[in-house]
Amino acid sequence: MADSERKIIEEVSGVSELAKELQDSASTLISKSTHEEQSIRQRAIALGSNIRTLHSSIASAVQNGVIDRKDAEKLDEELYRAKCLLNDGDVASFLPIKQHGGFLRMFLGPICVRANKKDVQLKVKEEYNSYRDRTAFMFLLFPSALLLLRAYVWSGCLPTLPVQLYQAWLLFLYTSLALRENILRVNGSDIRAWWIYHHYCAMVMALVSLTWEIKGQPDCSQKQRGVQLFLQWAIMQGVAMLLQNRYQRQRLYTRIALGKAKRMDVVWGETAGVDGQLWLLCPILFILQGFEAYVGLLLLKTAMVGVVSEWQVIVCGILLVLMAVGNFANTVQTLMAKSRFKAKMKKSKSKQELEGSPKDSRS
Repeated sequence: MADSERKIIEEVSGVSELAKELQDSASTLISKSTHEEQSIRQRAIALGSNIRTLHSSIASAVQNGVIDRKDAEKLDEELYRAKCLLNDGDVASFLPIKQHGGFLRMFLGPICVRANKKDVQLKVKEEYNSYRDRTAFMFLLFPSALLLLRAYVWSGCLPTLPVQLYQAWLLFLYTSLALRENILRVNGSDIRAWWIYHHYCAMVMALVSLTWEIKGQPDCSQKQRGVQLFLQWAIMQGVAMLLQNRYQRQRLYTRIALGKAKRMDVVWGETAGVDGQLWLLCPILFILQGFEAYVGLLLLKTAMVGVVSEWQVIVCGILLVLMAVGNFANTVQTLMAKSRFKAKMKKSKSKQELEGSPKDSRS
């Protein structure tokens, strides 16, 4: 056997041994890290259970007069900070994964979409925010272009293809938003369930409207009245989305810095507004919701009187009314929660001022 051949055989044998050693080292490391992860996971679950138990114990102690209410509030605040560290820090990746739900399983299968690293979760959230910013402009420009072309190019009558392209884009938009929001919820974001259900309804409406025959001449303006109003509502929706993205994003960052919101929380609806912003945003939201209900009722009316009697008109009308009622109920619920919170803060501040005044007089 030649020396060069022997040398090649020895090198191949050495590489094979190194591969086996590397495999053994990797297996040992994975086993060790798995054991450590399991230990941290058990400790995190036990700590979460302990925090909930302590909250209940403090509430019972206040009712029985064992602990003063002011001391109980301080203890609750300390427990809340501990809970934020547990749920919003790196420990959160070791907590039990939330159920994905049927929607994610239907589109993605049984794969896990929970990110173990916090920076990956935050990238998912930032990408969702960027996507909302982009789609808000599209939501505004697409129906505006259709209405302008209808008035100046198409002689007051919308052709079928552009409207169906817009409806197909709406189906894609609401499906992608629902997927992203379900993934965010799995990764710890506090998105209200209604907004996801709202997108489910909007998906169904966009799918149904794709099969809706767009009537043309004669009497085009009357037959397409529902489509025109829906496009006008979409423009108002785009304006509201731009206002939410523009004014409330900074407020959410402030709430995160103060520890009042989690880093994975996102802006939706009016949930992160302050007084000045709410005075601007709430009237727009209520007008938008009222107009949405009006368009839905108008579609139902056109089906009842026989102007456009297809089943698609009835389904879209019912869905629009349902979404308008749900949006209105959630807006009112949020405003009432804000009012109760402000009243509580004002009461707490007044109590602190009363307790602090005797000290000032003695000093």
